[in-house]
Amino acid sequence: MELSAGEVIRIGSRKSRLAVMQAELIRAQIECAYPEIRTELVTMKTTGDKILDKSLETIGGKGLFVRELDQALLDGTIDLAVHSLKDLPMEENEELPIAAYSVREDPRDVLIFRTGMGSFPQNGILGTSSRRRAIQMKQMYPDCSLRGIRGNVQTRLRKLEEEGMDGTILAAAGLKRLEISLPGRYFSVEEMIPAAGQGILAVQIRKDGKLQYMSGMLECGKLLCAHNRESEWAALAERQFVRTLDGGCTSPVAAHAQISGKELKLTGLYFEEGMETFRTDTITGAVETAKKLGEELAVRMKKYGRNAG
Repeated sequence: MELSAGEVIRIGSRKSRLAVMQAELIRAQIECAYPEIRTELVTMKTTGDKILDKSLETIGGKGLFVRELDQALLDGTIDLAVHSLKDLPMEENEELPIAAYSVREDPRDVLIFRTGMGSFPQNGILGTSSRRRAIQMKQMYPDCSLRGIRGNVQTRLRKLEEEGMDGTILAAAGLKRLEISLPGRYFSVEEMIPAAGQGILAVQIRKDGKLQYMSGMLECGKLLCAHNRESEWAALAERQFVRTLDGGCTSPVAAHAQISGKELKLTGLYFEEGMETFRTDTITGAVETAKKLGEELAVRMKKYGRNAG
């Protein structure tokens, strides 16, 4: 099927302000590459957006952020969905392949201070529901105390001010996309290893959907107008590392890949239940072996962890 004037591509997104802005980034790339088609944004609240008084660990994990969008793709309500890659479950649905990985935004985490504070006190109260962030924060601020906090960026910033916390940790990518600038501390990726996929947007499509049959939209299964090869290599390595360790949304597992030319360096964090501290390690290899590198590092770290126990 050739692209035709007036053809509509329906883009699915969560309803939060950040999710919509991220979907708009992909929408702009599609419209720039294919001015002859129209796009339409379809937003919806996911189960993960609706249940904010319980931890993800107790209500089903990060799949709750994509369930409704997955169903909309499967039933043809939308033609593609835009996600923060870190929100996608590690086990991917073959019927809903990832057609593009965006250029990576800043992958770092940011410690945001409560208004009026110039730094985070050593014995401060941190609002976070991420065990990955919590264990790394405890390494830097061993006397801090932790309090659960969930919700979108604006909700967490409001709770920070209203609920007596001294700081909360957010992804730099989200703050930059929302054009929010607040006093805080940007952690290096060595100080606080990010979540796998942090800063990358994923574009999901239906295996037998409209885009597959529109001439020029896809090449080798990828939506080239929105796809970045370096981000794909990084994503393959990071997600395979977590997948091999059976790391879910609340598991304290992290991975970050850095690419220089044709070389990929992957840093992983592994925390085995029952251990008092987490472990980090790195592996380096050719970008073409990204997925294999992720698996090799995970197997090695899991083996060391068991031997240590």
